[in-house]
Amino acid sequence: MPYQLHYWPTIQGRGEFVRLALEAAGADYVDVARLPEAEGGGESALGERLGDPDSARPAFAPPFLVDGDIVVGQTAAILLYLGPRLGLSGVGESDGLWTHQLQLTIADAVAEAHDTHHPISVGAYYEDQRDAAMLRAKAFREERIPKFLDWFECVLQRNPAGSQHLVGDTLTYADLSLFQLVDGLRYAFPKASARALAATPAVEKLHANVKRRQRVRDYLQSPRRIAFNEDGIFRRYAELDG
Repeated sequence: MPYQLHYWPTIQGRGEFVRLALEAAGADYVDVARLPEAEGGGESALGERLGDPDSARPAFAPPFLVDGDIVVGQTAAILLYLGPRLGLSGVGESDGLWTHQLQLTIADAVAEAHDTHHPISVGAYYEDQRDAAMLRAKAFREERIPKFLDWFECVLQRNPAGSQHLVGDTLTYADLSLFQLVDGLRYAFPKASARALAATPAVEKLHANVKRRQRVRDYLQSPRRIAFNEDGIFRRYAELDG
């Protein structure tokens, strides 16, 4: 049976980190909410599964993955589950834990990127918290983007197997997720990310290398890859890029 990914059908969001892993591994999966309702898809199917009163272990929010009787929520937990099954978590327990730690740090960066445009409330419009967003974005682009990317640069440079990957000498879901983080930052903060990437050449090279991988390239050029937009995590508001 194919993996069933449940996520919103019109944004990349946090579900994109899971999509990239599934696509890069050539896994058989269904993006449920993007299927027609006649085929059991659509947002209604997502809502029904999310609100299922008979679920003993309900997910808090999308994304969540269904694999037979197993349901896994939270992006990092989904990737922790998929990693060894897709050959994307390195070799052995130590590599697996390190890959997971890297993913959790990426999740921190993603949360901070989101909070630049919604610093007060996720339930309020950006326009209703624009002044606070300007302040939050200034700190993010001047302090936090460089700090995160500098750390990943350090991880790449210290990898005993070389700076081509974050973990060992093979592709992991951490590489794919760092690619997505950089792609998102380039979209939302083109000027700030260009400055930070100029100081982190190994991170920039990893991004380019991941993008050139055949399955990733095919995915990025396909209609399955949803374009960045101002409903997702990474949003382009020119005033927030300084």
